[in-house]
Amino acid sequence: MDALDRKPEVTRDDTETDGGPRPDREADVIVVGAGPTGLLLAGDLAEAGLAVTLLERRDDTTSNLSRALAVHARSLEQLDARGLADELIAGGHRLPALQVFGGATLPADQLRSRFPLVLITPQYEVERLLLRRARQAGVTFRYGSEVLGLDQDADGATVHFRTVEDAAEGSTEGVRSLRAAYVVGTDGARSAVREAIGLPFPGKAVIRSVVLADVRLARTPESPFTVNAQGDSFALIGSFGDGWYRVIGWSRHAQADDNAPVDLDEVREVTRLAFGTDYGMHDARWISRFHSDERQAPAYRVGRVFLAGDAAHVHSPAGGQGMNAGLQDAANLGWKLAATVNGHAPDGLLDSYQDERHPVGRAVLRSSGAILRVALMRSAPGRALRHLGGQLLTRVRPLSRRAIGRVSGIDIAYPAGRGAHRLAGRRAPDIRLAGGARLYELLRKGRFVLITPKDELSPELTEGARPSAAPDRVVTASWASGRRTALLVRPDGHIAWATDAVAPAERAEALRTALAHWTGSPAVPASAPAPHESVRPAAQI
Repeated sequence: MDALDRKPEVTRDDTETDGGPRPDREADVIVVGAGPTGLLLAGDLAEAGLAVTLLERRDDTTSNLSRALAVHARSLEQLDARGLADELIAGGHRLPALQVFGGATLPADQLRSRFPLVLITPQYEVERLLLRRARQAGVTFRYGSEVLGLDQDADGATVHFRTVEDAAEGSTEGVRSLRAAYVVGTDGARSAVREAIGLPFPGKAVIRSVVLADVRLARTPESPFTVNAQGDSFALIGSFGDGWYRVIGWSRHAQADDNAPVDLDEVREVTRLAFGTDYGMHDARWISRFHSDERQAPAYRVGRVFLAGDAAHVHSPAGGQGMNAGLQDAANLGWKLAATVNGHAPDGLLDSYQDERHPVGRAVLRSSGAILRVALMRSAPGRALRHLGGQLLTRVRPLSRRAIGRVSGIDIAYPAGRGAHRLAGRRAPDIRLAGGARLYELLRKGRFVLITPKDELSPELTEGARPSAAPDRVVTASWASGRRTALLVRPDGHIAWATDAVAPAERAEALRTALAHWTGSPAVPASAPAPHESVRPAAQI
C-alpha cells in the first residue's frame, strides 16, 4: 500500500483568512524541531505575522553539538536576506575552495555571488543567530516537549505531545494537544512527525562506525578545513575558530556498532592513518560513533503536514550539504505557508514545495553519495582513478565550476511552466539596484521584489499595473544598469516571472497577470493608483 494511503483522506483546503489563528486553533503553524531548519522556518513565519509555536524535545539548556561545519554560498545568501550573514561570517573561517577526497578542490571563489566562499563555522553558531531572530519575531517556544502523534482533518492538524515533566512522573494522562492550520516536521532523521503521518523513510546505511570528536590540537593543520583519504581510512578536521576542532574519521579496519565505546586513542589512530599525523590531539570534550544513511521520504507533504530538513532527507556528510539543504527547504516553504494562511496564495502553491524541493533532496543524496564512494574506493586501480578524477576536477575549470555550483546551491533552479521566461525558477543574484541598495537587502522585508527599468517606475507599466493594496506583498525597485528586463523575485530569492517585452501595453498586461497570480494583487486602474512602496535604493548587478 502506498504510504499516502495509510491515513484517512484529508481534503485540502488551502484557503485561510487574515487576522491570526482561528478560535479553534492555538497557532497558525506548529513547527516541530528547533534545529537550523525549524528555527529559520519559524522565524520567517512569525515575521510574516503568523502565530507560530515551536516544539522541541530537548530543553533550552541542552547543547546541540551536531556534525555540521560548512555553510555554503546559497545558505549565506538566504541568511543575508534575513540580515544575519555578515555577523555569522565575522566569527567563522572563509575558505576560497572546498576540498574533497582525491585531492580535488572546488573553487568557491569563482561563484557569482556576494559570498564566493565556504564558511567554516559550527552549526550551533547558525542556530544561535536563528534562535535570536525567531524569539524577536514572537515565536512561542515549548522546550522539553516530545511529540507522540498527530491528527489532521480538512480544517487543521492537532499535535499530541508530553513534556519532560510528564515523562519523569510516569504520567499516562498528561498528554497535551495543540491545534494549528499546518504542522511542519523539522525534527530530524528519526522524525516523530514523519512517523505520525505514516510516511516510510526508504534507504540504507552507506557507512558505519564513523568516529567524531571535538578536540584541541597541539599543531595547527594547514587549513581551517582539511580532508584526506589514505588506504582504507579517511578523516576531516574543521576548526571552530576558538581553539577547538571537529574531527570526523573512518577506518575499514575499525568497524563497531554505533553504541560501542569509543575513546580518544581510536580517533587519534584513524586520523594518523588518513593524514600521517594526529596533530597532537588532546582534551576531547565530546566523542561519539555514528553511521551515515542515505534516505528520502517519498513525499514532503501529506495534507496539512510538511517535512523539511533531515526529517525529509538524510545523507552522508561528504560535501557539507546537510544543514544547507535544510535551510533552503525552510526558505522555500516559509513564504508559501505565509501566503496561504494570509489568504493570497495562488492555486497549488503549497504543492510546489514538493515539486521544487524533492528533486533537490534527491540530487543532494546522489552528489554526497558519489563523493563518499570515491573516498571509499578500495582497489589500487580505484584509488588511482580517484586521484586522476581529483586532478581533473581541480584543473578543468568548467567541470569544477559546475560541481561547486551544485554543491553550494547557487546553480539550483526550480521548474517553470511551459512558455515561461528563461529566467523563471532560477536563483536571482544579489542585483544592484538604483540608489545603492541590493536585492537581498530588500528581501529582508519578506516580500516579492519587482524590478523594472529605471524609466518605468512611473510611466505606462506601473500606471497601468501597479500592485493593488500590496505594499505588504510587493516591494518595487529599478535596475541600476540600463537593463530592460522586468523581474518579479520571490521572497526566497528565486525568480517567479520575467519579461523582455518592449511594448508598454504588452509589458503592462504581462505584469498584471503575474502580480495577480503570484501575489493575489489585481491591477489598479490608472485613474485610481494604489499606494505602493517604491524603493529607489539600488545599483548594478
